[in-house]
Amino acid sequence: MRSEFQTEPVPLLSEPAKAPGRRERRRRETREKIYRAAMRLFSERGFFETTTEQITEAADVGQGTFFNYFPSKQHVLSVLSEIQLTKIRAAREQALRGERSLHDVLHALVHDIAQEPGQSQALTRALFSAIFSNEAVRSTAAELLAQGREVLAVVIAAGQERGEIRPDGKAADLALAFQRAVAGTLFLWAMQSKIGLKTWLEKAFRDFWAGAATTKGRIR
Repeated sequence: MRSEFQTEPVPLLSEPAKAPGRRERRRRETREKIYRAAMRLFSERGFFETTTEQITEAADVGQGTFFNYFPSKQHVLSVLSEIQLTKIRAAREQALRGERSLHDVLHALVHDIAQEPGQSQALTRALFSAIFSNEAVRSTAAELLAQGREVLAVVIAAGQERGEIRPDGKAADLALAFQRAVAGTLFLWAMQSKIGLKTWLEKAFRDFWAGAATTKGRIR
């Protein structure tokens, strides 16, 4: 079942993008402004302590405008999911062009994916709380993660064809392992660490790559 704000499935091949019109640009700008205000408040006050009224005040929009874009404050996280999918699509395009090694493409993606939720430990904790507090949001997050895995599997398959990633593993399984590395790292870092997120991510990627790469892929 599709949720009320699920995006369309991510195409596995790039498609030419049409330039949005003025109205659509304004809609996107307003939607992102609400999202940025909400993320800032979630980080400062916590998810459950932040109200839609506070979000609209911080974004300088009316309550009616907020609900034109999002059914609830939990649904603001749909924007985060779209941002993450955009980053994974960009990695796919880099992998298919073959201008960078798969090691470099995936290494950069680990940090790109963690950038938005990893702005602070408080924000990461707030985001996990938000996802698990609403079944519709949790379901949609799971669906979008599945879409992301499909795109990641294309990246992995490109590495297998180039001999950088071992061919004996399914691309979909390695894509899932990549997601687990990022999500698990964010969760553990947010819960207990005094060490910077970058250090955690570097270790997580080294462990992932050690298990995924061929000898050729590990030579740098």
